[in-house]
Amino acid sequence: MSTLNKFEIDRDILLIGRIPVISKILKVVCDTTGMGFAAVARVTDEQWVACAVRDEINFGLAPGGELKLETTICHEIRQTGDPVIINEVNTDPTFASHHTPAMYGFQSYISIPIVLGDGSFFGTLCAIDPKPKILSTPGNIGMFQVFAELIATHLDALISHEKVAEQLVEEKRIAQLREEFIAILGHDLRTPINATLNGAQLLMEMPLDKTSLRIASMIQNSSFRMNGLIENMLDFAMGRMGNGITLNRRIEENPAAGLQSVINELRSVWPGREIHLDVSGLHQSDIDSRRIAQLLSNLVGNALAYGDKEKPVLVTASNEGDFLLAVRNYGAPIRKEALPRLFQPFSRGDLEGNKNGLGLGLYISSLIANAHGGTLTVESNDSFTEFTLRIPAA
Repeated sequence: MSTLNKFEIDRDILLIGRIPVISKILKVVCDTTGMGFAAVARVTDEQWVACAVRDEINFGLAPGGELKLETTICHEIRQTGDPVIINEVNTDPTFASHHTPAMYGFQSYISIPIVLGDGSFFGTLCAIDPKPKILSTPGNIGMFQVFAELIATHLDALISHEKVAEQLVEEKRIAQLREEFIAILGHDLRTPINATLNGAQLLMEMPLDKTSLRIASMIQNSSFRMNGLIENMLDFAMGRMGNGITLNRRIEENPAAGLQSVINELRSVWPGREIHLDVSGLHQSDIDSRRIAQLLSNLVGNALAYGDKEKPVLVTASNEGDFLLAVRNYGAPIRKEALPRLFQPFSRGDLEGNKNGLGLGLYISSLIANAHGGTLTVESNDSFTEFTLRIPAA
């Protein structure tokens, strides 16, 4: 283990300081044994640093204070992993002539290793006193060992929590970069997709043979679908980055025209499918027409993907009171257990059908409804499934 830098030293001191029982442990150690100085020390192969201290003999060492490693007995304990207990230095055959007691002026000494759950040596729980003390009793040794294990357990929990917190920060950073990348990618994809769409539309206006027209139609339909996917992907990324759904809300004199345009596009993408649009009750509206068109495209696309192919999709819009937009399809109902998460990202309703989408359409639609101060709800039974947008009248 290399020399601890200041950040690491401060971190270890802070970790020990965050263990609420440390001060009580040191007090109990001193009161029970009569020792005048007790500490929790961080010991590496090059440093001895006090993390917590109880000093009743004016030893003069505070948290963050260092002792030269070679002058400590903890240095030897780190190498052997064995505790050291000295009742009286003068009569101890091993430490009577040892340089450490002479340097620091103590006669009694006890130090127990603090070993973390992964087997690494953190440091020691130690105590000294200038007078001899009876420390080598089973009760004293057992107490110190229990306290050392307790400190190690707390440290393991705090270190684990720190690692989880660091991983969470890193995951958030990666997620932010990923969503920024998606937003940039989606934005950059718009230009070539629009060029492809415009080219396909120009081809379809030219006098082409049936095969060429069919190919142009396929290109146009695929471009429409890709545009919708990109729009949803961009909104999702922007929403996740905290920007949310932006609105350009204004009074629309003819909101039915925008809805009709969406239906026309979807009819071209889904040839042979029936889509009925009823806007007889729709008049001037205070909405973001582009966003409402996006919502309608998502809802009708969902109905076409999952509904009965032999039956029409019904779309009604009105604002004789609240603004209402409903999309109904027939076929198998949405499973009840899927309903609570239907408007969450990447949910597809657990139905058989088109599973190739991103599963963002309903989520984005619900955000558009919320941005308008409205709601998007669903009713699904054995007869039909119907999504309803309701925006309260101003």
